[in-house]
Amino acid sequence: MENEPLTKESSTRICNHMNKDHADAVIAYAKYYGGIEICNNAQIINLSSELMELKVDEQIIKIKFDHTLKDCSDAHKTLVSMLKSIPKT
Repeated sequence: MENEPLTKESSTRICNHMNKDHADAVIAYAKYYGGIEICNNAQIINLSSELMELKVDEQIIKIKFDHTLKDCSDAHKTLVSMLKSIPKT
């Protein structure tokens, strides 16, 4: 993953992993960064160097990153950092 470019294939792999293994984190992104109050289902449908697109119930939202992602390792670190930045309720 270190220095692996963020391609369509690696984006799909990251999205699938997040949706399968970290569904609670995806819902947290939708609520906190997307401003969604009620969220029954959320999936990352695309991840680029600039933003991630989520399908939240039946709507699509875009969440911009605070910087341009350099590679897959940066994507991982950024997603973890974003999750840690969400206040615990």
